[in-house]
Amino acid sequence: MSEAVSTPARPRALAPLPVGTAVTVRVPATSANLGPGFDAFGLALDLCDEVRAEVLPEGLSVTVEGQGAGTVPTDGRHLVVRVLREELAAEGYALPGLNLLCRNVIPHGRGLGSSASAIVAGLAAARGLLLAVGVVDETDEQTRTRVLVESSRREGHPDNAAPAVHGGFTIAWTRGEDPTHPDAVKSVRLSVHPDVRAVVCVPEVELATSRARALLPAGVPHADAALTAGRAGLLVHALTADPSLLLDATEERLHQAQRAPAMPASARLLGVLREQGLAAVVSGAGPSVLVLTDAAGVARVHETAAAQGTWDVHDRPVHPTGVSWRVG
Repeated sequence: MSEAVSTPARPRALAPLPVGTAVTVRVPATSANLGPGFDAFGLALDLCDEVRAEVLPEGLSVTVEGQGAGTVPTDGRHLVVRVLREELAAEGYALPGLNLLCRNVIPHGRGLGSSASAIVAGLAAARGLLLAVGVVDETDEQTRTRVLVESSRREGHPDNAAPAVHGGFTIAWTRGEDPTHPDAVKSVRLSVHPDVRAVVCVPEVELATSRARALLPAGVPHADAALTAGRAGLLVHALTADPSLLLDATEERLHQAQRAPAMPASARLLGVLREQGLAAVVSGAGPSVLVLTDAAGVARVHETAAAQGTWDVHDRPVHPTGVSWRVG
């Protein structure tokens, strides 16, 4: 009796999107952690990258202006291109050709969520193209939920993805074991007190997130974990209701001191700012420093950063709405 021979399943044929379909996406920079909210808290900053994707009959053209110009790939390896193609393929569609224009203002490798923003941009562009040709029917909230889940899966944690998607101050967490489930990632968006100003001090040097994360210990003392948890709770109140508590609320013992050897200039600036009573934290994995202050504190941040070396200081409001997309 002969054994049955199985035939490998053929790859599903992908339908091409109509030529000329286009979408423009804007996505904000983000600052994760905010001190004690490690891998959970994030803040959207009004410093936005813009991406325009147009379907061509064939070929691939990638133009990058601003941050990353001349250094990031301009072929199929470009992060937005890869994410855009993968998200379309998940719905059964492909790009016959693509013209992608990226106008980047978010600094790369500085702890301001540039990679998360690129992933969110690629996902939002894909959903926008699909919505434009009527092959998916979903509400704005459903689109954002999809983008949040997929961007968090690619990033590994949702602290940057949530504010990039929803804007404002976000608290994000993961649920279950299936990272692709619609309820795998949850977040809440809170409005920041109107007196709070976000000032970012960006150094000239970059720092890979992988290097910064490798410096973290496998465990922390119980007392340090308890203090940080308490400060995280206080930070929610300080950011939304009582900014006078921001200095105490941004204290933590889980990651900033541990990463200081990889960014000594940032650690020095952080210490000087906090000694002056300013609520300074490392932005994401660094090396940028974020200061949460009021209008009077902005000038002090500029003066202090200028005295501590070469820093590009951005005084930006909190971005209220997160990623946006426009068809056409």
